[in-house]
Amino acid sequence: MFNDIKIGPVTFHMYGLMIAIGFLAALLLCLYRGKKKNLSEDIIYGIFFCAIFGGMAGSRILYYIVEIPHIIEDPSILWNFKNGYVVYGGIIGGVLTSLIYCKIKKQRFLSYFDLVMPALSLAQGFGRLGCFFAGCCYGRETDAWYGITFHNSVFAPNDVKLIPTQLISSAGNFLFCALLLIYARREPKEGRVAAVYLLLYGIGRFLIEFLRNDYRGSIGVLSTSQLISIGVVTLGVVLFMVAPKLEKKKAA
Repeated sequence: MFNDIKIGPVTFHMYGLMIAIGFLAALLLCLYRGKKKNLSEDIIYGIFFCAIFGGMAGSRILYYIVEIPHIIEDPSILWNFKNGYVVYGGIIGGVLTSLIYCKIKKQRFLSYFDLVMPALSLAQGFGRLGCFFAGCCYGRETDAWYGITFHNSVFAPNDVKLIPTQLISSAGNFLFCALLLIYARREPKEGRVAAVYLLLYGIGRFLIEFLRNDYRGSIGVLSTSQLISIGVVTLGVVLFMVAPKLEKKKAA
């Protein structure tokens, strides 16, 4: 695909544009739903900016961890910021910085955690569209009818049919967003919307990893992301189970 699209004198870098659209859509969704839930708009903005900076830092740190063997061979990777960001690192970094922010502001984190996670799925859906345009996070070779061929990618193999893992991931994330919003309308116990996100994304990411063919680091037969997915799903199960106890503690 084409990452840079020119319309007259203006060049759109589609990866960055999709990321920006995703962030904006997520923020608007949080503000809209937060108003209905009587959650503080100022806190939502604070969480949003904390998540951006914490997410960027986390995604970069996890990239460094995954790339340790290559960094030893070529230390210049450390200051090459054009690429090298790991989604799971971004999620972890964003959640941790948001948690710290809520603690500082003396706000109940789980209320905002539930609010943000459907919006995160929405942002990830747009982000994966950006991956598609850039050609990163590409899939294995295939002869199937649904295979896609890149011709100008600096990441994916060109002129070879590949499984469109980026589009599959994007569609999955948009679906997760819809499911989480539907579930949230049932007003489940506090923490369970976030728990369901962890379950859906963790399982989905574990499965899509089998179809990807870009280097993501590995331990044994599993990729780094698959190992993290196991931990994410476990955390989701635990959070879902303890959510009623946490809500009782809040009421007390």
